[in-house]
Amino acid sequence: MKKKFVAACSLAGCAALAQAEPSVTLYGDLDQYLGYIHSSSGNSVTGLNDGAILRSRLGLRGMEELGGGYQTRFTLEQGLNANTGGAADSSRLFDRQAWIGMNTPAGEFRIGRQNSIVFFIGGAIDYTERTTYGSVINTFGVPSRYDNDLSYKSPRMAGFQFDAHYALTETAGESLGARGVYQLGLDYSMGPYRIGYAGLWAKPAARAQFSEKVVYHNLYANYDYGKGKLYLAYVRSNNVTSNANGNTAAAILNNVSIPGNAFAGANADVQRMYDIYQVSADYRLSPQWRIGALYGVMQDTSHRDSGAQGGNLGTYYDLSKRTTLYGFASYMKNDANAGFRFSGSAGPTANLAGADINGKNLVGLQAGILHRF
Repeated sequence: MKKKFVAACSLAGCAALAQAEPSVTLYGDLDQYLGYIHSSSGNSVTGLNDGAILRSRLGLRGMEELGGGYQTRFTLEQGLNANTGGAADSSRLFDRQAWIGMNTPAGEFRIGRQNSIVFFIGGAIDYTERTTYGSVINTFGVPSRYDNDLSYKSPRMAGFQFDAHYALTETAGESLGARGVYQLGLDYSMGPYRIGYAGLWAKPAARAQFSEKVVYHNLYANYDYGKGKLYLAYVRSNNVTSNANGNTAAAILNNVSIPGNAFAGANADVQRMYDIYQVSADYRLSPQWRIGALYGVMQDTSHRDSGAQGGNLGTYYDLSKRTTLYGFASYMKNDANAGFRFSGSAGPTANLAGADINGKNLVGLQAGILHRF
């Protein structure tokens, strides 16, 4: 009996020690595809690109049980250009995420560089998870992540979950809350239904030439009908401007610039608001094989003929739980003064720009492979 008691105590001690030990996981994915883009200008480009569905990445995530329903958690994640072996952002060691947080019975608190709420709920936006050439919402541009971010996510209660973020600008002479990137999200999921809102807004510098806030409001709903899902999404935003690549091919509020959480208020395009409507659906032909279709419209509410429309047809085939083959055929029509161009989870390195997209129609083909580990 004494030996059994000692053995039981030893096992209990080992179990307690194992429970207290932190765990660290190496994870990532590789997503490579052959992409072809043709413009009504007559020019075309073909290339091997990274990240049609998921940007290639390496990451570390860790967790330590503290007891009583409390955990310490962290994530460090670096994007990759797997077609070249280079970093997605050579100026950062962890460009995608770098945060630490506490998970508690009252919700999760995080601090650091984090994904935005609208980026996180991409799987609720359309059947492509708001990526690939054909997603019109992705073509417009999705605020992805911000530095110096404080966040809180509630537990899910009665189907509802609440998110809030505030990213500081760390600007001398400004009081806390004077500027920065604010985010709010509310997601409801019950049975086959999911609906929600994800929003972002940021104020310009004091005494800016243009006082309008940069905003991004996203309403979404989807219904699981058994063999697939139907998705509806609406976006209202003024976070788009021109650059050397096209008339409407860049964001006013940048995700990666330093400081990335502020803007000067000197860009007149902040006065131009867009309404974006998108519908998509998918259907599962077999447990491994899924097909889908998408259509969307960007409307320039300033009536400057700077909108676009387009969509795609796509297919996914799961070779295993970790490996997926995929293909997409996409189309986009730019209005006369618009210059939107195809993107993916990562912007394709082989892309068209300038006179080949401004006011032009685009056709895109993608065929690739995604492996998660």
